[in-house]
Amino acid sequence: MQQSNQGRAVLVLEDGTRFDGRSLGAQTEQVGEVCFNTSMTGYQEIMSDPSYAGQIVTMTYTQIGNVGINPEDMESRRPWIRGFIVKESARRFSSWRAQESLSVFLTRHNIPAIEGIDTRALVSHLRDKGAMRGVLSTLDFNTENLIAKAKSFPGLAGMDLTGEVSCQTPYPWQQGLWDLEQGYRQIESGSNRKRVTVMDFGVKHNILRGLVQAGCDLTVVPTDTPAEKILAGNPDGIFLSNGPGDPDAVKHGVRTIRALLETKIPIFGICLGHQMLCLALGAQTLKMKFGHRGGNHPVQNLSTGVVEVTSQNHGFVVSDSALPDTLEVTHRSLFDGSVEGVRMKDKPVFSVQYHPEASPGPHDAHYLFKQFADLMR
Repeated sequence: MQQSNQGRAVLVLEDGTRFDGRSLGAQTEQVGEVCFNTSMTGYQEIMSDPSYAGQIVTMTYTQIGNVGINPEDMESRRPWIRGFIVKESARRFSSWRAQESLSVFLTRHNIPAIEGIDTRALVSHLRDKGAMRGVLSTLDFNTENLIAKAKSFPGLAGMDLTGEVSCQTPYPWQQGLWDLEQGYRQIESGSNRKRVTVMDFGVKHNILRGLVQAGCDLTVVPTDTPAEKILAGNPDGIFLSNGPGDPDAVKHGVRTIRALLETKIPIFGICLGHQMLCLALGAQTLKMKFGHRGGNHPVQNLSTGVVEVTSQNHGFVVSDSALPDTLEVTHRSLFDGSVEGVRMKDKPVFSVQYHPEASPGPHDAHYLFKQFADLMR
């Protein structure tokens, strides 16, 4: 008697490694780069982080979904992951803000997910072999078919995904950080606040909130906005956001940043924005073996010696071997020594590889938003 496929899901990597489990999300199929995140919670923020576009995310923590899903914790307009992998999903969620379960959320957004597999074995394999192309399916269970589908994915190297996740038209943002008593508060413009143009390569909402809370009035503009249009708005500062894909493939963004660097306007970049800023100054970026993704990454501030526990999500890194003389390294990873922050020696320009806004993660580096505001003042 043939076994029914109802409720089944399978993950197959490009090298033929196969994991069979139970379907947790939509009945569909997706290919992408399979990676892992070591955060214990914050799964909703991870799924809705535009930096994960093109990726199938594995959570290393054993149980995911305990606090359900709520509208306030979305980091963008929708989830961007191509697939989701967990050891076990919570059968019941419990949170005073929750409105639906993880499974309902994934199904509603047509995202396939799998549970009940040995995520330790999967993560160990990815650490040994590196991030891999894979396919997550609830429709096709033929290994050879799935290997071919996985190999059909071109991979993130050379891929510009910023146009997919960026806004299409400029918009203002005035929402500050979340407060237990009032939730998210709208902060009115004022003469003592600084005008900041945000280049949206896939920006997270909590980055925008952190900037607003530090005293910035924001205008968010699409990824392909030229330098002339940005400068026509007479900003006091320019922010370069996070985002997905290969920074070296976002040629238009690098050209725009290079033109903006001809001015003396303070510039602050995070993650993809950090990488593209370095490229605009003549540095190089590299694809990492399996990247940094999690909420517990130690980074040392080289100017103070302080170790910051940081939230990270990146698969590319700025190369140490070709840093221009105009840049000074300000932060380094204590996991592998990689570049985690830089500043220009002769201009009010700096950037970090990690995520000071957290969501999810610690707030050790939240001072960077104030540092940017102080540069503008």
